[in-house]
Amino acid sequence: MVFRQLAMAAAALAATAQAVPASAYLFWVQPSFSGGPVNGDEPGLGLAMPKATPAELKAHLLWNMRAGLNVAALQCQFSPILFTVPNYNDLLAKNAVELNGAYKALEGYFKRTSAKTWQKALDQYTTKTYNGFSTMHAQLGFCETAAAIGREARKLNKGQLTQLATNRMREFRNSLVPVGDMMHARRYIQIPAEQVPSMDKQCWDRKERLKPQCAVGRWSMAGSGGSTAS
Repeated sequence: MVFRQLAMAAAALAATAQAVPASAYLFWVQPSFSGGPVNGDEPGLGLAMPKATPAELKAHLLWNMRAGLNVAALQCQFSPILFTVPNYNDLLAKNAVELNGAYKALEGYFKRTSAKTWQKALDQYTTKTYNGFSTMHAQLGFCETAAAIGREARKLNKGQLTQLATNRMREFRNSLVPVGDMMHARRYIQIPAEQVPSMDKQCWDRKERLKPQCAVGRWSMAGSGGSTAS
């Protein structure tokens, strides 16, 4: 009997595992953080970039994604299977030209908008961007998403990293919101309240039968003989 129960439990666990996407490592059922492509000036994507050109906004997106993947390489080492460190190292090595171009575009933006204090403004921008990806309560979702973005980045050819940032930065930011495993998602079930007859002595006869005038719900009776309380 015990062996049968163990076998049934193992079969149930295997069935659950098969239903989980192969890309999910930290969840049984991964939350959805999906979001559409962005331009870079939408709220919630990072620091505001007033008067930024389209090229500067793209650089802003790419630099934010790079910063997020850098933070993930540091924060997500508790799960080596995510490969956040090798993914990030590969991104730096393979996309140095594109990343340097983004940094120069940001440097130009702050020189244009902050004049003599541009270096301080750029440093503050960099620090705040990094800090914006630091999380504790949303760590699992953030690390899972960073790993997925890092894996996709490794498949891309040189020069395609900015487009990846455009496509997935909304998702990356969404992953910073604490969400639990969807296997344990809250479900609200409305159960109608049971109608219970009055316990007043006037509603019951000497044989503890409910009087017709006090009958409610399933306690209602067609006859007048009364119903015995159970």
